[in-house]
Amino acid sequence: MSDAAKDKAARLLKKRGSVSSLSSHEVKPKESFTKTKDSMSTVSYIDEPGHHDDIPRPAIQMENTYQLGPAKRFPVATVNNILKDVLTSYLQEEKYEAEFCRQMTKTISEVIKARVKDLMIPRYKIIVLIYIGQLGAESMRIGSRCIWDPANDTFSSYSFKNSSLYALANVYAVYYE
Repeated sequence: MSDAAKDKAARLLKKRGSVSSLSSHEVKPKESFTKTKDSMSTVSYIDEPGHHDDIPRPAIQMENTYQLGPAKRFPVATVNNILKDVLTSYLQEEKYEAEFCRQMTKTISEVIKARVKDLMIPRYKIIVLIYIGQLGAESMRIGSRCIWDPANDTFSSYSFKNSSLYALANVYAVYYE
């Protein structure tokens, strides 16, 4: 095959995402480490690049740091201010409606989680729970349980009330070793 034909075939293969030897009978065994005139580099892909999104990738395994405590403590007061700000801004003038409150719990929890993660506190897992209910003559008790390290794990909580509804926001910060 002429050099011009090989170059044209290589350009076509590069456009498709893979470059491989043009035919199996043209592959010559390497006798030395010098580059010959007819040699061609080979690179191949399973698919075209960027079409592997549905294939699960193996988890990256990190080495142990042997760090037993956080370098930076979780800022409870700052998170309390975030909770107060978000609940007040989203629910100040709202009336209780079951469907609205169901959607609003999802929205508020995502906003709070994003704002807490923006603080960039390393090695803490953040769990956000939001409760919204109709304000009436009944009462409600909320409890939660988990395995807890009192030296490193902490939480932040804020309750909000207007004329029609109440809301409780809890943010749990669990240190991840």
